Amino acid sequence: MENYTYNSLTLQLEGFKVSEDLMYPVFFLFLTSYILSMFMNIGILIVIMIDKNLKQPMYRLFCNLSVSDIIGITQIVPRLIADLLRPPSERLISYYECAFQAFVTQLFATTSHTVLMVMAFDRYVAICNPLRYTAIMSNKMVIKLTVLAWGVAFVLVVILISLTVRLSTCRTIINNPFCDNASLFKLSCESVLINNVYGLTFSVVLLTSSIGSIVLTYANITVICLMSNNKSLNSKALKTCSTHLVVYLIMLFSGMIAIALHRFPQYSDYRKLSAILFVIVPGSLNPVIYGVQSKEIRTFLYEKFHSKKCLA
Repeated sequence: MENYTYNSLTLQLEGFKVSEDLMYPVFFLFLTSYILSMFMNIGILIVIMIDKNLKQPMYRLFCNLSVSDIIGITQIVPRLIADLLRPPSERLISYYECAFQAFVTQLFATTSHTVLMVMAFDRYVAICNPLRYTAIMSNKMVIKLTVLAWGVAFVLVVILISLTVRLSTCRTIINNPFCDNASLFKLSCESVLINNVYGLTFSVVLLTSSIGSIVLTYANITVICLMSNNKSLNSKALKTCSTHLVVYLIMLFSGMIAIALHRFPQYSDYRKLSAILFVIVPGSLNPVIYGVQSKEIRTFLYEKFHSKKCLA
């Protein structure tokens, strides 16, 4: 028979289970991934801010993705790697801290979609309406798109978490390496029908909007490229769109795997690993993919490193 502890303000994270032999290798792997991801995301933000050639709307919108990745990784990974070195009984977290972590985790996951949606709109205007690109993608429009991406995500996630924290709790074990909305409302013995309905609606609307906008955007871009004999336009479209699409697919599949495995308790270890990879992998690859693709970023880095070598 399950023991119940009602409305406890202290929760226990189940954490990521690893054997003692693998504890330190996994610890250093996650720590290295965290440091590299933070270094690359902060680095690319600095590069975009100081290089006048990167003041284009595309790069300013990409800054939102780096900021989202930094927030998500910082909120989750440091606590995760610290818990690896603690015994399970000492992986304690307050209910309020857990709720805040669940909010930030969900906000990070949602903005990953909304930011990529506005970036897709930017690519659509640049390729399908290049003569009016500067007029349409003005500074005011970039600000509006940024506020829209973060504002929509914030409102949706506030409602989601509010529906969860209204519930009383009767359990204290978070069956996850970190707090997320699903793990948090599973602590309750009350009916979670409203949470499930809103959560499902939330996911369907977000994924439908996200996938739909990407499909429509790239369908239109493909039509324009097929009808055009401009090789320069087609080459530019292929480079920028393939980069955006790769980033989107990495984020989409890693997130969908983590969500799907929530339905299969027997695969809890795989679910935990996929949840961690959803945070680390896209956040680490995004700046690399955009940095490699972008001629302006490559040129800036080459000039900086080349000048330092000459001075040395």
